[in-house]
Amino acid sequence: MFTEEPTQQEITPLPEEHAQPPEVRPSEAVQPAAQTRWSMAWRDVTVGFGVWIASIFFLLILPLLYALPYLVLRVVKFGPPTPEALSSDKMLIFFSVLGILPTHLLTFVIVWLVVTYGGRRPFWQNIDFDWPRNMSPAATTLVSVLVATLLFLMAIGFTRLFGERKTDLDILIESSVYTRMATALVAVVSAPLVEELVYRGLLYRALEKAAGMAVAIGLVSLLFAGVHVFQYRNNLAVIAVITLLSITLTVARATTGKVLPAFIMHLVFNGIQAIFIVLGGFLDKDIFK
Repeated sequence: MFTEEPTQQEITPLPEEHAQPPEVRPSEAVQPAAQTRWSMAWRDVTVGFGVWIASIFFLLILPLLYALPYLVLRVVKFGPPTPEALSSDKMLIFFSVLGILPTHLLTFVIVWLVVTYGGRRPFWQNIDFDWPRNMSPAATTLVSVLVATLLFLMAIGFTRLFGERKTDLDILIESSVYTRMATALVAVVSAPLVEELVYRGLLYRALEKAAGMAVAIGLVSLLFAGVHVFQYRNNLAVIAVITLLSITLTVARATTGKVLPAFIMHLVFNGIQAIFIVLGGFLDKDIFK
């Protein structure tokens, strides 16, 4: 009977081995991060469109609610009005236009809440409302003012050549001197800031990250011009001017990387227009002749 002697290999214990995790390839490590960034970018686009839709809804509903107390008093005093009487009621039109100011204020608050996550991070920095890095504030202001003035002069020439039909906004403005003043006030005080924050701030920033600069420029320009079509729907020349303004503002946002230059252009364009709106109540209607 033979007894096998244990070999050295059998009696020598093996060193304890520790399992190592499999090496992660670079492509496998980057993919989840890229997917996260992609999903977050499109989440921001969804939020941006939600704010944009809310801003349009507010403009359609809240000014009418603002004018509701006057309407109630009118009904109590004179009885139910006819649709024709309502459409020509100067004070009702005035209060409806004036109601755009608190509507814009509410939109601003919503944009602020979204951008700051309820006040937990800075607002102006995270919506890119700042001076461009490659231009001084003085140069940015000068160029923005010149571009806005040139756009307004082009608008005058374009409407003179291709049509001067009165738009619904023109008829509304001409209803009373009070409405003229209220329209000019909205055009300068709240509209440029709130519209730039919604379109060239919140919405453009999200679209650029998710789909690129070209898509962001095209879509934001289209949306901004599109919401103004209803006001100018019977004057194609004015619609063309608004579209040109929209493209210019969005390209300025894209090339400078900041909202402030577009805001200055928008403010100057509306400011010049507001001057003519106010003067139109005291001068000849055809102020360009």
